[in-house]
Amino acid sequence: MKRICTLLLCAGMLLGAASGAKAIDFKVKGQWLMGFNVADTSPVHKTRNSAGVERKHQEDKFHAAQRLRLQLDAVASESLSGTVYFEIGTQKWGQASSGGALGADSASVIKLKRAYIDWMPPETDLSVRMGIQGIALPNTAGGSAIMDTDVAGITANYKINDNMAITALWARPLNDNYNGYLADGRVDSNRASYLDNLDLFGLMVPLTFEGYELTPWVMYGMKGKNAMKGIEGFEGFQNGINTADGNLPYSLYPYPGMTGWSDVGSTSKTYGSLWWAGLPINITAFDPLNIEIDLNYGYAEEMGKFWTAKTWERQTKHASTKREGWLAKALVEYKMDWGVPGILGWYASGDDDNVKNGSERMPSLVPMGNFTSFMGDGNMGWIDQDYGIDYAGTWGVGIQLRDMTFIEDLSHTFRAVYWGGTNSPGMAKYMESAYSWTDGWGSATSPYLTTEDGLLELNLVNSYQMYENFEINLELDYVFNFMDNDTWKKAGNRNTSFERQDAWKAQVVFAYSF
Repeated sequence: MKRICTLLLCAGMLLGAASGAKAIDFKVKGQWLMGFNVADTSPVHKTRNSAGVERKHQEDKFHAAQRLRLQLDAVASESLSGTVYFEIGTQKWGQASSGGALGADSASVIKLKRAYIDWMPPETDLSVRMGIQGIALPNTAGGSAIMDTDVAGITANYKINDNMAITALWARPLNDNYNGYLADGRVDSNRASYLDNLDLFGLMVPLTFEGYELTPWVMYGMKGKNAMKGIEGFEGFQNGINTADGNLPYSLYPYPGMTGWSDVGSTSKTYGSLWWAGLPINITAFDPLNIEIDLNYGYAEEMGKFWTAKTWERQTKHASTKREGWLAKALVEYKMDWGVPGILGWYASGDDDNVKNGSERMPSLVPMGNFTSFMGDGNMGWIDQDYGIDYAGTWGVGIQLRDMTFIEDLSHTFRAVYWGGTNSPGMAKYMESAYSWTDGWGSATSPYLTTEDGLLELNLVNSYQMYENFEINLELDYVFNFMDNDTWKKAGNRNTSFERQDAWKAQVVFAYSF
């Protein structure tokens, strides 16, 4: 509470200064979320080993949480403004580390989400944004499978004419996080903050015509040899980069069985190249028919090799850290008076059974795929997750009935989507354990599905607009689990087996936006 009062006091001082100068227009907006859910999101029911039967993932099924976001805009003119955006939470009720326990005012939960300035050179159509900002790579049909997040950088947009514009960006997701850890656990302070930056350079060309929109884009990244060491402590434990910010060890490293930088051998390269390209297309020329298509490609250069574990006791093949793949996704909708029925689908490249040539799954940074609401970011999933899906190594097809309205102010969205895998079943024998396929279940990536595995996800989202600024959102999800036990018994730890289970979630969120 003390920190909240301090935050409001600072805002009041800024507003007071504005009234004295009479030159700056301050605007405040934000959102309160209060949510409650019951869920069992684990795809594993229990494990069996030589010591007997042991249940996996024994977690509470009920959670209550809240989140507050406040944005303050200081507008000097149409050509100059500044924005600061705070987030308080997510606070799980009763959890001390998030500030939700008894005596919560002693916990620090106020986060700076964004802080940037917008400005335009005089008498030009060039607009520039500098600072920590939200950057989403151009996408349609199921959200960005590569990056949609808050990151420090500079974006510049120039409008050429009514049909064409150019946007360029430089972003720095990582720098000065490496503290000098060596592979044996020792610390060399002379190496701290050396070659640990990750920089991104992008170019987008939005094209708009009557009934058609497309935005070809390309992004190049340069990743220092110590960049991953900076976000993980020794032995590969996460250090500061959590699922809400993107889980780079899962989205850039090649396989779920290898997730720590300490597993990677040395490399003579100081920087490794990253490449992404995309072509989102939106066709509305045949209204009420809407067609969305999105094509993506990604590449991460090899930066050292690592040993795979074919059995629990013995490492076998020297594997490549290269990762390269592609993704195609589409959505076709038809607008009707009562709602918007549609068909959706995607296909992404998957791994072959040769670890020496690297992974054939598309790499990503902070994916926010939103075709669905349990596995993806298709609804208010902030209580148990704040991430999306990259679709890598999977394919899917589904139906969607969006924004169905039969009673005023009450709408419904229903989805039924089948997930399949495009990875070779032969990859299972290189994973460290039978649970490697679940690593992406809650790690801002996709579950590792082979061509023998599958999932059927059902979503029902109900939204009641009680007042203009107040919404009650009820979500019901169920995932039928068709993972192949015979395939995953070939994983590294053959002395341990698992019993799969279906996953489900029911949650209600009260949202006040202003």
